[in-house]
Amino acid sequence: MSQSRNSIVEEFARLASDAAGMATGVRREAETLLKTQLERLLSTMDMVSREEHEAVKEMAAAARDDNERLEARIAALEAKLEAKG
Repeated sequence: MSQSRNSIVEEFARLASDAAGMATGVRREAETLLKTQLERLLSTMDMVSREEHEAVKEMAAAARDDNERLEARIAALEAKLEAKG
């Protein structure tokens, strides 16, 4: 009786292990499928890459800096004109 109980426990442990392995496989397959579908969806949308976004962000920051510098220069020139006039 003890030996049959051991084999039942071993069989149950094997089935549980197989089920856990199968669940892991299903999870991986679902993740792969979801990733593929999201990549397909994003490729059809007009989205920019992270690199493109960062490049435009840097360009905008440089343009703001230039605008501030030019505004200060214009203010100084206007002040000169008013002092002469």
